[in-house]
Amino acid sequence: MSKNGAKKTIPLLLLIFTVAGVIGFIYETVCVFINEGEFFKRGTTYGPWIPIYGVGALIIYFLTVRFRKKPWLVFLISSIACGLLELISGYVIDKYFHMRLWDYSQVILNWGHVNGYICIRSVITWGLFGLLLMYGILPPLEKFQSRHFKAFNIVTFVLFGLFALDIVLSLTIK
Repeated sequence: MSKNGAKKTIPLLLLIFTVAGVIGFIYETVCVFINEGEFFKRGTTYGPWIPIYGVGALIIYFLTVRFRKKPWLVFLISSIACGLLELISGYVIDKYFHMRLWDYSQVILNWGHVNGYICIRSVITWGLFGLLLMYGILPPLEKFQSRHFKAFNIVTFVLFGLFALDIVLSLTIK
């Protein structure tokens, strides 16, 4: 990647990470409300974002950007790759940090769950998030970046900076 390409790509990736973290927070808040009948904050950070969704969005971006003209392939790759991300993350966090951050065995619509780490619904949701990212979120972000490069960078670094600071604080303040 050229130096000029990096100047555009890195801020775009940081904003994708942040936006996806917020969307993940909203999604989980709604799902918990449907399952439990009450609102309560999801995630391990103080703010309205969940890092695994940002990581998932970056995986989706890198694996599917060259397949943007094939939505079925974007869906399939997103489902498989992020289903594996969720399965591996859930297992590692559970086994090595002794924390269970999610458990699909205890929620509605949990068909085919694998030890509660993933289920058919979560895998399909990752595929839908892949479509949302590549066809609903990415085009307006790219347009904003190409038309208002400086403003895009300011928004990106402020939002990502807050997200990153929140992650650090959440890991260090008990």
